[in-house]
Amino acid sequence: MAHSEAQPADIRSQHPLWDERDAVGRRAMLTEILAQVSHEALQGDTLEAVLRAIVDCITRRLPVTIASIILLNEERTHFVQEVWAGRVELELPGGMPWPVTLGAAGRCARTGERQLISDARNDPDYVPGNHDVSSEYLVPIRHQGRMHGVLNLESTRADFFTAEVCAVFDAIAEQVAGAVHVARLLRELEAANRKLRDLSMRDGLTGIANRRCFDARMAEEWRRHADDGESLALLMVDVDCFKALNDRRGHLQGDECLRELAQLCASHVRDGSDLAARYGGEEIVILLPRCGMSEAMRVAEALRGHVEALALPHPDSPAGGFVTVSIGVGAACPRDAQATPDALVAAADAAMYAAKARGRNCVEA
Repeated sequence: MAHSEAQPADIRSQHPLWDERDAVGRRAMLTEILAQVSHEALQGDTLEAVLRAIVDCITRRLPVTIASIILLNEERTHFVQEVWAGRVELELPGGMPWPVTLGAAGRCARTGERQLISDARNDPDYVPGNHDVSSEYLVPIRHQGRMHGVLNLESTRADFFTAEVCAVFDAIAEQVAGAVHVARLLRELEAANRKLRDLSMRDGLTGIANRRCFDARMAEEWRRHADDGESLALLMVDVDCFKALNDRRGHLQGDECLRELAQLCASHVRDGSDLAARYGGEEIVILLPRCGMSEAMRVAEALRGHVEALALPHPDSPAGGFVTVSIGVGAACPRDAQATPDALVAAADAAMYAAKARGRNCVEA
């Protein structure tokens, strides 16, 4: 591990908490530190906070110039995160992330073995830069065979890392491994829960948002627009003569038609705030926040034209043998006391039926 050349003058000074104790007192102190680390491993809101408390405890109470916990990526090819404490500036070899091919820490990660370096200056893998460091002890952070990183300890004293001291650091590395393991399990669980939440809001057939997602988003946007006084628009899109398509070409072809239509609707949203969702059967809704009637009509007409241009086969369609859609458009200002989400949906739905009554393949508001 490399550090800056300029070091504080007192880096070699005595460490009263350690130096003023005899062998029995030092043994008791090591036991206290191990108990404190065990306690810290169960505290803290984040993994970094836990690791920070551990390295602070080590450098505060022991003659350790640098204590650092260096974590690996999933592939165990690079160090990607470091939490450290000490009395010198820490300087990484080449910046983070850095490969396990570098340094004594890299050697520890590659071999999975403890590394006791009694003479840092003469170790072939020690990255030079701190002439005051005399010895270094590195311990793999490993849980149930999985390598998470390295506990790195450096001292200005050549004789500090005795067998008794190293045994305590071995135990600390196990505590750190447990904390890292739990943190990663929680992270993986949170990711799995996010995926489940996302799946619960997706329509299984079309892949776009489902009715549950639409209802939640409508309620959210309605509250937001009631506060800012903006207009909220809704498109109700329905496949013309869809039952006839199913009867003539089969449900598999009908499902494929819905999937293509859903993706086309999703591609016509204006930005990330718009939402396309399957409302039910062959009906798809598009929610357009901060959108007035004229802009909503423009979006609807562009979508209708693209569906027509897609020319999906529909032998029984009255509009030339291809799939077409009828689109109803509604818009409302949620600040209006008489307006409600249900009324907006009803208005778009009524406009969609008016489009069908007008001959289909058209837009009504």
